[in-house]
Amino acid sequence: MPSYDKPTDQQEATRDAQGGADSRAATEAALFEAFGGVRGMVETTVPGLVFVAIYTVKRDIHVAAIAALGLSLLLGVARLVRKDTLKHAFSGVFGVAFGAVFAMMSGDAKNFYLPGMLYTLGLAVGYIVSALAGYPLMGLILGPVFKENLSWRTRNPGRKVAYTKASWAWGLILLAKSAVLFPLYWWGDVTQLGWVKVALGIPPMLLSVYLTWIFLSKAPPPIDVFAEMEAAERAEREREAEATAR
Repeated sequence: MPSYDKPTDQQEATRDAQGGADSRAATEAALFEAFGGVRGMVETTVPGLVFVAIYTVKRDIHVAAIAALGLSLLLGVARLVRKDTLKHAFSGVFGVAFGAVFAMMSGDAKNFYLPGMLYTLGLAVGYIVSALAGYPLMGLILGPVFKENLSWRTRNPGRKVAYTKASWAWGLILLAKSAVLFPLYWWGDVTQLGWVKVALGIPPMLLSVYLTWIFLSKAPPPIDVFAEMEAAERAEREREAEATAR
């Protein structure tokens, strides 16, 4: 007689598929939270587009820089009104402001892009060095988002491998982006640099996020250390209550 208590192979397969789908959905949500999603990418790209477009027409560093900064501030205010997270807006405003001030003070429009380029290069080196050191930067960024903190280093080796692969992917992609932009900064003009930088704004980010999603969706699920701590605290309170009752 068939056992109705024991799940069938089809039920187990359905459950595994659902678990895999849930894991992929959770990974996708975490990545969008960490990197701001498509909207965050647009917010970091459009001010640069406005700068190069206005400079191409007006040839005025101050007008172009102020317009880019004003748009960045407007995007930040829009997030504030919608009560969205402001960390991506603040980083975008800070980056645009730094570039705008640097360009106006130096009198060279190409310097509007230099702070962001240096940040990208530094980030690329950071990803690669951290992966080589066994502390992949992607794990340090996403560990708190997945509520696993650093448990992936010692308790979940499959996650560490995935974070290491993702860090290598980010590092190499950003390094390739830098290899295109810096020669244009040194030997090209501002319009060439600006339009190429805009073109290289979203696609490399999307590729990096996609590869990270692939690596993590195939990795073991994260260990929720926050849930473990809550369970331990709850158990401790129960033991204390039992001891008091005795």
